[in-house]
Amino acid sequence: MSHARRMLAAAGFGILAVVAAAQPAVAPRLPASLQAHIRDERFQAVTAVRGLPLGVREELQRMFGGSAMAIADPGAPFQVTDVITDPSLPIRRLSVAGCSQDHCLVYYERGGIAHVWHEVLFHWTPEATRVVAGGIAPAGLRTVEELRTAVLSGALKGPGRYW
Repeated sequence: MSHARRMLAAAGFGILAVVAAAQPAVAPRLPASLQAHIRDERFQAVTAVRGLPLGVREELQRMFGGSAMAIADPGAPFQVTDVITDPSLPIRRLSVAGCSQDHCLVYYERGGIAHVWHEVLFHWTPEATRVVAGGIAPAGLRTVEELRTAVLSGALKGPGRYW
């Protein structure tokens, strides 16, 4: 392997390490006390990215590894496949979200080579926001109640390589 190829490969592995390090640690299963809390919470539907609490939007931006919010509103165009037709479109699109007084459930689709859906449960307060659970979710969830069921049932799988 040429020196240039070795350097390129090393740079690629370095970028993957940085991306992996940026991935939040998520619990594989919620503790029973938190499950009960989530089961009893009253979640209100959020219909646009701007409707999410600021801390949740900031944490999503950090998870996505960008300086701008790289997620479209529900129904808006986004990069569904790996064929880039419009480079200005984000690779993610919000599908369903709901927030309570201290938690938010966010379900979005991520385009590219593998079109997948992710769900993330955030604990948020005005002082701090953190990911509690999240991962690859079943396709086709349509309501906040379905999001709650998915996170409580253990239907979410590890986040994969990228959020």
